[in-house]
Amino acid sequence: MFDLKDYEIEISDVLRNPSPATLYEEALRHDAGSTLSDTGALIAYSGDKTGRSPKDKRVVKHPESTDDVWWGTVNIGIDDAVFRVNHERAIDYLNTRKRLFCIDGFAGWDPEYRLKVRVICARPYHALFMHNMLIRPTREELAEFGSPDCVIFNAGAFPANRYTTGMTSKTSVDLSLERKEVVILGTQYAGEMKKAVFTLMNYLMPRQGVLPMHCSATAHPETGSSSILFGLSGTGKTTLSADPNRELVGDDEHCWTDNGIFNIEGGCYAKAIFLTREAEPQIFDALRYGAVLENVVYDEADHHVDFANTSITENTRGAYPIEYISNARVPCVAGHPTDVIFLTCDAFGVLPPVSRLSTDQAEYHFISGYTAKVAGTEVGVTEPQATFSPCFGGPFLVWHPGKYAELLSQKLKEHNANVWLVNTGWSGGAYGTGQRMRLSYTRAIVNAIHSGELASAPIEREPFFGLDVVTLCSGVPADLLVPKKTWDDPDAYDTTARKLAGLFRDNFKTYEDGVREEVRAAAPSA
Repeated sequence: MFDLKDYEIEISDVLRNPSPATLYEEALRHDAGSTLSDTGALIAYSGDKTGRSPKDKRVVKHPESTDDVWWGTVNIGIDDAVFRVNHERAIDYLNTRKRLFCIDGFAGWDPEYRLKVRVICARPYHALFMHNMLIRPTREELAEFGSPDCVIFNAGAFPANRYTTGMTSKTSVDLSLERKEVVILGTQYAGEMKKAVFTLMNYLMPRQGVLPMHCSATAHPETGSSSILFGLSGTGKTTLSADPNRELVGDDEHCWTDNGIFNIEGGCYAKAIFLTREAEPQIFDALRYGAVLENVVYDEADHHVDFANTSITENTRGAYPIEYISNARVPCVAGHPTDVIFLTCDAFGVLPPVSRLSTDQAEYHFISGYTAKVAGTEVGVTEPQATFSPCFGGPFLVWHPGKYAELLSQKLKEHNANVWLVNTGWSGGAYGTGQRMRLSYTRAIVNAIHSGELASAPIEREPFFGLDVVTLCSGVPADLLVPKKTWDDPDAYDTTARKLAGLFRDNFKTYEDGVREEVRAAAPSA
């Protein structure tokens, strides 16, 4: 009989890797608020926390890893004694439950690098979520699973003690790199578990010369070569990776090894806000039996989900196995990337629709991780605001961003991959004056990248960022490809470009000590 006594959990009623049907039954019977959508997805609610709590993330300071960790606002240190206090608090809570759930699965589709992950939780919704997001073992693999490489103790319904040293709220997500354990207190948002696994991979993989990446990836269905798309929220990463001419390797987390790339996850965690079948048919149809719909509003008469209703949160989500995507590449591994694409939604209207980057520029823009918020998306935002997230995944980094950038540079050189900066934002002026690039044009650009057309396309050097701007692309009007030519007032363009270049330089000062001189020299000109 399976038990968790090795973790001082005395509950005898533990369901290990129960079927989705069993978890549905448990949720509908015992998890208040859980219900079914009219398409068969489980609807569940995470309570007060409807998103991650990055300011409450803590990492144990330990002699074995302290010199490796990029300490600061991303990785806030705590003593091992504090971790043990929170760990015991989680165990005490889990021991008060009548029934617990244990999900054993894998992180990483490449057997050479995968981690065995164990999740111990009290809510069936959390168990179904991780059943979807981890790679599901076969019966034979589960029988031989043995000791896990990582354990997540999810006691999110129980708060942290704010008077414990290092705690600043009732929420705490604590990671011990040495124990390879995660303790979750004070938040029931399921995404914390997913990102805790990714954070651990962000620490372990670079030690093996492997680059972990917060990106989507597709593969050529015949050659198996891949393409990677980096981009922050709102840049089109998920939309553009839904390509009917290519296979989906994954939508969020990958690693680049000496063998190629692999998806870390067994499922997808897609935004559901304003979701329609017309705009994103694959995601819409994946939210069926076996999937989890998180924090959505539904019609109680017929359980039809109103994806446009933001009364609970704008961060509504759906989690489903990757096999629910018809053109998914399973196993989720592929060859080395021929192209690496950095997506940005430049609301300043300065960056070109597509430009080619040198290796040093790739490192610079990778560390910068730029996009821009537009006016009206947040209270008090009246003009475009630059947003930077190092390596397009700042909250999940453990090492200094320069470490990941160096690995990227090595991989690009070893495998002769092209690097592209693609602006899905504004043209002809900043937000409020110009127009956003049509999705059809951006798709044409990505298609031209994958076909190899842009590798030999004519280019023109842009003066402020030093970018090699592509000036001819099938399916895109030529007069849109050079941003300055789309502005009615060229002087206003120059002023805005200088402003954005200055924001880039100011942001990069945080990382200068950890990068090569050649990368620092790739900064925009004054």
